[in-house]
Amino acid sequence: MADERKIDDAEAERHRAKMEKRKAVQDAEVAAKTVEKGLLIVNTGPGKGKSTAAFGLALRMLGYGRRVGVVPFIKGAWHSGEQDALARFGDLVSWHTMGEGFTWETQDLKRDIAAAQAAWAKAQELMTDPTISLVVLDELNIALRYDYLDLDEVVAALKARREGLHVVVTGRNARPALIEAADLVTEMGSTKHHFAAGVKAQKGIEF
Repeated sequence: MADERKIDDAEAERHRAKMEKRKAVQDAEVAAKTVEKGLLIVNTGPGKGKSTAAFGLALRMLGYGRRVGVVPFIKGAWHSGEQDALARFGDLVSWHTMGEGFTWETQDLKRDIAAAQAAWAKAQELMTDPTISLVVLDELNIALRYDYLDLDEVVAALKARREGLHVVVTGRNARPALIEAADLVTEMGSTKHHFAAGVKAQKGIEF
């Protein structure tokens, strides 16, 4: 074990004074934020973690005893650990698997469009439910990218969501109109991915 770094009184006092100033700045910045509203959150980009982050928010919301709605648009054919985990919260979670898989798996355009439209109808239903605090629309960006849904209609509905409702949209290639409408957009980068080294999708990591 490395020796503990020795800190003299002068250095400790400099640190205390610096952190005191930092705290004053941070406290002032926090105090200046007075708006509370339901957020439209978009997780996009080529990197891993978009859905993972969305389900992290779902878990946080559930921790406060608030209800969560989930609609997987594309990966519905996959059995996921997050679905099993959230099922343990009982009626606090309203999960609706509507997607049938990635478009290259179904190879049926009409079927893909029908599944996306059914998922969107369910999403709209969840957004009107006053008992739900957060709605996760997993891989909605993919459905919009392939024009399975009308972009203008979706963006208009998301912007008109009821007051206080948080909505998280995930998936690569978020459309510019959706990014413009969002309150928070996170672009997940891909610096390094294990798939490139031949590592397959694994239980507990990808699903």
